[in-house]
Amino acid sequence: MKLLNFNPDFLSELQNIRRDIHAHPELGYEETRTSALVAKMLTEWDIPIVRGMAGTGVVGIIRNGSGKRAIGLRADMDALPMQELNKFAHTSRIPGKMHACGHDGHTAMLLGAAHYLSQHRSFDGTVYVIFQPAEESIGGAKRMIEDGLFQQCPMDAIFGMHNWPGPAFGKFGVRTGPMMASSNTFTLNIKGLGSHAGQPNRGVDPIMAAIQIAQSWQTIITRNKNPTEAAVLSITQIHAGSTFNVVPDNAVITGTVRTFSTSTLDLVERRMREIAEHTAIAFDALAEFEFNRGYPPLINDEQESSFAIEVMRSIVGENMVNEQMEPTMGAEDFAFYLQQVPGCYVFLGNGKGEHRAAGHGTGPCNLHNPNYDFNDDLLPVGTTYWVRLAEEFLRRN
Repeated sequence: MKLLNFNPDFLSELQNIRRDIHAHPELGYEETRTSALVAKMLTEWDIPIVRGMAGTGVVGIIRNGSGKRAIGLRADMDALPMQELNKFAHTSRIPGKMHACGHDGHTAMLLGAAHYLSQHRSFDGTVYVIFQPAEESIGGAKRMIEDGLFQQCPMDAIFGMHNWPGPAFGKFGVRTGPMMASSNTFTLNIKGLGSHAGQPNRGVDPIMAAIQIAQSWQTIITRNKNPTEAAVLSITQIHAGSTFNVVPDNAVITGTVRTFSTSTLDLVERRMREIAEHTAIAFDALAEFEFNRGYPPLINDEQESSFAIEVMRSIVGENMVNEQMEPTMGAEDFAFYLQQVPGCYVFLGNGKGEHRAAGHGTGPCNLHNPNYDFNDDLLPVGTTYWVRLAEEFLRRN
């Protein structure tokens, strides 16, 4: 790997910062300690900052020369509401909260890049280092935009990165176009008429309507959707009744829909509503259907993806860049940024877990797993990528 020539003491400090953040996880919009640490470090390095976007967001502004071009680099800071099972020295000290997605590492890598760029300034233009709160299902990116990110910090492109357990350590993964799915939830409340279970003819059974609707919804995926388009419709909860001999008044179905395109999502939502309402009527019941659109699909810009691939190859070599990374039905609020400005989001291989310190849990080192830990050996790799990306982007005409 062609990594930057980092001072070993600074890499040690960066690891300590990462592990300190890991030991003190904070949930979305509660990242007061983390954002204060980020702001403190940036200020010590003479980097002007903007605070308060999305509550706990921090943006560092690194300028050099007279260039008008600007690039944004983004890291997320929030943790997850889950109990850590690791027992090493930097395990979470906050019960029920854990950095199980590597946002502690993302924050540390971007801090490393901010420090290097502020010290060397081998570029002409502006680099915005964006430390965002609340990525985990709350949409901190959307709030950053609403609070004026692109007005206060106008940029020509924005880039993001996420560690990815499984692929070899340091191997990048990316693809042009759709890379991560939209994330949406639904709730269906079927209102019937309760009765004695031995006299169902005196009521309207919402459970039978729910069963029929649940089965019919899957025909949207197999018969209504274009077979070349990907979509997932998963029912994750069905609630009805409370005892053996009572037909309940209502039944509730909830779940999620994931797609890679808005047009497919429009189709799925429309057909779900039509099937639910008309099927309920056929059972003399009433359907109340709610569909909530969460994160949009993450779609990488073709030009910026090609540029990012060139930078990755220059650092780790062609064989360590998978430019046809399989899309995932997971979601990421970085997609909101890509709806506003062009950019690219990439994965960075975290390995299979061999890096974990003594005392780690016995389970797999997967995202959102209580045995997970970020691979500290990635700190110089991710930092180098951020620095080279910014320098080369601002060098382009």
